[in-house]
Amino acid sequence: MRRLLAVILSVTLLTLGACASSGVSEISPGSTAYLMHYEDGRITGIKPVVIRDTGTGGFLGAITGAVLGSTMGRGRGNTLATLGGGLLGAYAGNEIGKANAQELMVDLNNGDSVVVIAKGKKFALGQHVRIVLENGNVVSVEHN
Repeated sequence: MRRLLAVILSVTLLTLGACASSGVSEISPGSTAYLMHYEDGRITGIKPVVIRDTGTGGFLGAITGAVLGSTMGRGRGNTLATLGGGLLGAYAGNEIGKANAQELMVDLNNGDSVVVIAKGKKFALGQHVRIVLENGNVVSVEHN
């Protein structure tokens, strides 16, 4: 019963974590205090990229794996299961923490050309986009 409860809790936490910000752009709280501007342009090239995990996924995976592993075996077997669960959880969490994205080559309307990384949306060649900037940093890339 304890194992089943631990598995259900782990799956629930992973599912809720994955759905936390589905499709909505996140901005920093400080963004409300700055004037942002944008650049319009047209996509001239697209390359798929993968954004590495910041470490959070591996950390949470290691903890979850260790907790699940600790519910198995006795004595030395329990220690090995805890260690193995932590290692497998760290690997799985790191892989889950990665994000698919697109590297976009954009010809801006002002004549400049830039490259930006965009995740969470699919873009196509020739599509018009708006790049929102705050202090020179890209806040979001949106369909225009």
